[in-house]
Amino acid sequence: MSWLNKIFKGSVNRRISRGHYDGDWHEGHSSDHIRDTYDVSDNEDMDRAIALSLAEEDQNKGKAAAIDPDYNLEEDEQLARALQESLNAESPRRNVPIEDVPVPPRWDVPVERVPPRQYVPANEPPTLVYPQSGSRICAGCHNPIAHGRFLSCMGSVWHPQCFRCFACNKPISEYEFAMHDDQPYHKSCYKEFFHPKCDVCNNFIPTNRDGLIEYRAHPFWMQKYCPSHEDDGTPRCCSCERMEPREIKYITLDDGRKLCLECLASSVMDTPECQHLYMDIQEFFEGLNMKVEQQIPLLLVERQALNEALEAEKNGHHLPETRGLCLSEEQIVRTILKRPQIGPGNRIIDMIIGPYKLSRLCEVTAILIIYGLPRLQTGSILAHEMMHAYLRLKGFRNLSIEVEEGICQVLAHLWLESEIIAGSSSNVASSSEASSSSSSGPTSSKKGAKTEFEKKLGAFIKHQIETDSSEAYGGGFRAGYPAVERYGLKRTLDHIKLTGTFPY
Repeated sequence: MSWLNKIFKGSVNRRISRGHYDGDWHEGHSSDHIRDTYDVSDNEDMDRAIALSLAEEDQNKGKAAAIDPDYNLEEDEQLARALQESLNAESPRRNVPIEDVPVPPRWDVPVERVPPRQYVPANEPPTLVYPQSGSRICAGCHNPIAHGRFLSCMGSVWHPQCFRCFACNKPISEYEFAMHDDQPYHKSCYKEFFHPKCDVCNNFIPTNRDGLIEYRAHPFWMQKYCPSHEDDGTPRCCSCERMEPREIKYITLDDGRKLCLECLASSVMDTPECQHLYMDIQEFFEGLNMKVEQQIPLLLVERQALNEALEAEKNGHHLPETRGLCLSEEQIVRTILKRPQIGPGNRIIDMIIGPYKLSRLCEVTAILIIYGLPRLQTGSILAHEMMHAYLRLKGFRNLSIEVEEGICQVLAHLWLESEIIAGSSSNVASSSEASSSSSSGPTSSKKGAKTEFEKKLGAFIKHQIETDSSEAYGGGFRAGYPAVERYGLKRTLDHIKLTGTFPY
């Protein structure tokens, strides 16, 4: 069998390339590949070895080689296994390096640029792996991988049908796949689950010229949207400032303002409806030992009427976009007498307006509030204007704009805090009563109970007051609120009346 030794010697140094996953499934055995790698040269060696062996036997025995009558299939099988083991001699396989795709960012900044998803491509041309019998366990089903197709990636080997997308649980057979938290995904599944979508148009947010995902986000609501929506006329709610999604139609008020459906649910639309809120705020001031004795008219008005009254008013400090006024002059104001209806196209219709003549009976002739805002926002504006009225009626004179607007914002903030706390307590109380009296029929919610959106909206209005960038309203609040917390409201007001400044 010297020819067998020559065969072994001629083939032992030949190696088969290691396998890796390039997105295509490979056969462990490939007759075409085997012929390409060793059949031609090895067959020539084998022929020469066989011929040499026969020649030697003829010389030694002086006769032609005869066929062994005891020849059987088992010797061929043993020879085949020996050939196979010699050809399989190779160094251990290495896995293709895989880079994790970063976790998508939190939407917690007004402008964000993040790298788009990454995929795991094949870095080398496909190679075939000649599997060693009984040496591989599938990482998916944990069964042995026999001869046939298999996949090597992520530090393991897999049956083709066992390497599956973590999202849809279907086999991954594409050329590329994505990774997230050490789990494989189809490219399409990864995009659906992790690529940010615009909350306005519901499309995937596109990448910019640098290949980064760039979007805008509301600093409080975290509504994320394509940068293009800032310039394409997409409306915002006049109360919560959220953009109008394509699939939802906001309410259009008669002055062109837009109101989302959540804010509409608690909106205050006419003067009679606002009187209940006015009484609540008067009680709040009385609880702070700041009762206003004079009966000051409260009127809900359109934006045009508010702007006309602002032009006629000589006193006070006002922003360009005014939503409330504390008047000191006599004039005629058009007020809303009946709650309007919602007509075709979600537009306000059937608004009834009537004139109201203001008479100067004291330093304050009326408080005007723009209509259509939610109860909490209307109340915060009313508390602010009530504080203006209190300061005028109690003889606070010649205050700087920062001090006067700052302390008025402090009162609006305090009222919002009381409403949110009272609303949370009322919700708990209502739930307790409902559970304790379930056998006696349904019970109504207590006054002041808030929905989850109302509590969120109250926190948003507080956030607006706290983060206002203007020197008068924002700066004044940030100077006045710590003073009230440290010295109390009464001592702070006494100090303001004496010095015209906040105590430090």
